[in-house]
Amino acid sequence: MDYTKLTKLRNRLMENEFSRMNNMQQEAVFTTKGPVLILAGAGSGKTTVLVNRIANLVSWGSAYNSGYFKEELSEDEIALIEDAAYNKTEVPLEIKKKLFVNPAKPWQILAITFTNKAAGELKERIIARVPEATDIWASTFHSSCARILRRYGDRLGYTNNFTVYDTDDQRRQMKEILKSMNVDEKILPHRSVLTEISRAKDKLQSPEDFAKETFNDSRRITIAKAYAVYAERLKSSDAMDFDDLIYNTVRLFQENNDVLEYYQNLFKYIMVDEYQDTNMAQYRLISMLAEKNRNICVVGDDDQSIYKFRGATIENILSFEENYPDGKVIRLEQNYRSTQTILDAANGVIAHNEERKGKTLWTDNPKGDKIVVHTASSERDEAKYITDIILDEVEKGRKFSDFAVLYRTNAQSNIIEQNMARSGIPHRLIGGHRFYDREEIKDMTSYLQVVSNPSDNIRLRRIINKPKRAIGPATVDKASEIAAVTGESLYYVISHADQYEPLKRAVPKLQKFTKLIEDLIEYAEDEDTTICQLYNEILERTDYIECLKKEKEDSESRIENINELMTNIKNYEDDNPEDATLSGFLEDIALLSDIDNYDADADSVVLMTLHSAKGLEFPVVFIPGAEEGIFPGMQSITNPNELQEERRLAYVGITRAKEKLYIIHAQERMLYGSTSRNMLSRFVNEIPKELAEVTSSVVKTSFTSPTSYSSKSSANSGFLNSTFAKANSFANKTYQSPAAPKKSASYKAGDQVMHKAFGKGMVVSATPMANDTMLEIAFDKVGTKKLMANFAKLEKI
Repeated sequence: MDYTKLTKLRNRLMENEFSRMNNMQQEAVFTTKGPVLILAGAGSGKTTVLVNRIANLVSWGSAYNSGYFKEELSEDEIALIEDAAYNKTEVPLEIKKKLFVNPAKPWQILAITFTNKAAGELKERIIARVPEATDIWASTFHSSCARILRRYGDRLGYTNNFTVYDTDDQRRQMKEILKSMNVDEKILPHRSVLTEISRAKDKLQSPEDFAKETFNDSRRITIAKAYAVYAERLKSSDAMDFDDLIYNTVRLFQENNDVLEYYQNLFKYIMVDEYQDTNMAQYRLISMLAEKNRNICVVGDDDQSIYKFRGATIENILSFEENYPDGKVIRLEQNYRSTQTILDAANGVIAHNEERKGKTLWTDNPKGDKIVVHTASSERDEAKYITDIILDEVEKGRKFSDFAVLYRTNAQSNIIEQNMARSGIPHRLIGGHRFYDREEIKDMTSYLQVVSNPSDNIRLRRIINKPKRAIGPATVDKASEIAAVTGESLYYVISHADQYEPLKRAVPKLQKFTKLIEDLIEYAEDEDTTICQLYNEILERTDYIECLKKEKEDSESRIENINELMTNIKNYEDDNPEDATLSGFLEDIALLSDIDNYDADADSVVLMTLHSAKGLEFPVVFIPGAEEGIFPGMQSITNPNELQEERRLAYVGITRAKEKLYIIHAQERMLYGSTSRNMLSRFVNEIPKELAEVTSSVVKTSFTSPTSYSSKSSANSGFLNSTFAKANSFANKTYQSPAAPKKSASYKAGDQVMHKAFGKGMVVSATPMANDTMLEIAFDKVGTKKLMANFAKLEKI
């Protein structure tokens, strides 16, 4: 056989199969051996690359350019291959298989992402592309580690039913610990202690390691003591927090070489998405797993490294070539999302960062509209501008879901939310009160947790008197003290209350409670019992809903939430028909993030922080608060490293927009209860001025803004020294806030009205409220809405 010719034909067949990808994407797909860094710019199709790379691994394997053929091919077979290569005809599968070179089994591939949502979408797309790849490990760091620890956690002293503590559980535990240590919460808040402990675990520091680095600092000494107690309490509760999942997996590998070797042999190929967001512990974990086969492919964008506050270290991606001298770097710079104008703006901003590998995004998309840089007089005017634009665009045919408002701090959302509510604009706040953080949901999931793991002291304390059973805090505190002294779990102590003198008076009540839990555990252990049935049993045995009706004014919405939890359980069982388990469901909900609940199909405006928006895209994006002191934040202005991270966040925000981008700043802003006047953000000034359209809703005044930044500024050109400065005037002492909305026409029930977004409707009721009127309107298209008359922009018809 002419192996050179056959190699070229096989390469051509593979290129045909992956022909929808550009040249650099194909290179990333076909480079399967050794360390690979894929620098994937925003919107460059990295998920498509990951999916196709996996598809290539489980079919062609390492065939591209290999020159290896496992068996001889007949002349007829070669003729078929040549015809297929040049005329794009089909090659029979039995012949095609002769061209494969060491294809991977799906379970030999570990694909790591950062959110459950991303992992779910990745796995769904992989299976759609390669139906036999159902066994691939496509999950988050935490989920993968939890899966490993469920199997080998006993090596570290845990059961396979260990509990995963969420943020609320951690806070409750730490509050108790600091109280027992007589630490003043005002001097050393529990959140600060947990942050330090999290950082220690990210650095793979045990309580003993941390204690060695207190440097005679009294604050750190106290934190070290709290860390030791915290670790001990979690262990006695058979529980881990989020950081423990990775920290303990690394420990498991370090202390058990046979376990490490098992997973090194299992995972022939390792892929990590969002590599720029990994911390030290995650880096160590991946390095250990990849050490044997060295087939590690990391995908990331150093320009989108924005999670330093969570422990992420940009050095992991910047030093990849140093750590893997034989590694290959592939740049994906073609963007499929945004207009060239938006990309040029993003390129202009990020070019001012020094700590980067460097790349330039480009697209075949149209140049598109200019970026609108708008000056508002105040935060109220800024919010009104956003809602007015949305209503106008919806009237022209856009959907509410086309719009996103991305802000630097959560506090900025308040006035925007109010305006949208008054204007009748449907909106969703991502990162608000999580469903699983609601009181009634925490209660019910705590029951499920205790049934799964009775040693879970935090969840047990939560439910022991919910609904009320006359088991007071004093009794629980006594039982907890006994548990601490004896080394037993809290559940063991209360289930043997008759053996402890301090608990004698509470024995009947405690026995009744433990009998309930034992019955539920027995019911759950029946192999025919589903999670839904167990949940129903808990509701019935506890009379929780009946008690809720008596105790809570808002019981109706709380009961709806309890029923919604049943829906979530049912969905989990439907998604996992063969292996749905109680511990699996509890683990799933513990590892959920806010963005996992984001529904791209819901027709409403999305409000979220710039950090939460990473990985998402919207036709129209608003970035309010583009002012020095807000974005970039005041603390980052004098810190070069933090300023670079803020600039990366600006880059992320800009590249979320597909078609239209509005950047807004206010001359005067009330935030956190005080009014300030800030300069226009330097990041706006770094956008080439020819890319922007400058607008303003400000009445001209004589006072003008400063025209330069501090000496640490990266730029002194652009808008500040252009005609934009005229629009960027600050108010002087006689500056007046914009007038309140004009008083609307009077409305009464029965009036026919027209709304820009909702169309024709009839006023059902009109309720006077201060200087406004709340209207209840039945619209023909969208049903009944409640709107404030002064903001709704209605026309009587």
